[in-house]
Amino acid sequence: MARPFVRTEALRKIYKMGETEVKALDGLNLEINQGDYAVVMGPSGSGKSTSLYLIGGLDWPTSGHIEVGGERVDQMDETQLARYRRDHLGFIFQSFNLVSSMTALANVGFPLRFSGISRRERDQRAKTMLARVGLGNRIHHRPTELSGGQQQRVAFARALINNPALILADEPTGNLDTQSGLAIMHMLNDLHKAGRTIVVATHDPRMLNFANRVIYLLDGKEVSETEYRIAIDQTLTTEV
Repeated sequence: MARPFVRTEALRKIYKMGETEVKALDGLNLEINQGDYAVVMGPSGSGKSTSLYLIGGLDWPTSGHIEVGGERVDQMDETQLARYRRDHLGFIFQSFNLVSSMTALANVGFPLRFSGISRRERDQRAKTMLARVGLGNRIHHRPTELSGGQQQRVAFARALINNPALILADEPTGNLDTQSGLAIMHMLNDLHKAGRTIVVATHDPRMLNFANRVIYLLDGKEVSETEYRIAIDQTLTTEV
């Protein structure tokens, strides 16, 4: 039987806020196969974003096991994590995380600086990638000169510049209008069809139309769809 491409075991992340401990993840066990389009659904505070940050090597777990492509991410030091993110991972953030003083071209090419690639080649690759996401005529625009949907496309192009095997997207449609969000969904779906492994954290139900795997989270743990639906219905009833 093939080994899962992404696997977490008893994954915990606890944040301390003064005297209070907040369990963002509470023993999460996940298995995602290579080529999956996995959607992690959950309300705010369920741990979905935390799980992506840990898998992406952007934070350390309190305890537990994270394995991606046969490598133990939770055992990597800073240098190894930087190499892992550079060579194997593309991360798309809800808030875009673009450098405001840099053009779209410079933002997209920025990750290549750490790969020993010349400025000329960085710019050429970035131009190609921006053209692929429909921004070939916006390469010299800065983030403040772009719409939210265009900024997310720049972030999308930046995440793909190193041709990563794994793409993590944290609420990629959260700050976008309906049409811009749908365009991002189709772009992610095209990548999945091309063989990439996609993991998206979201509460946008439209994402379910594209996924071949859905993971439901509540209070830092995976639950069944039935448990999830009951909990959400109870929450809505209480709010009303």
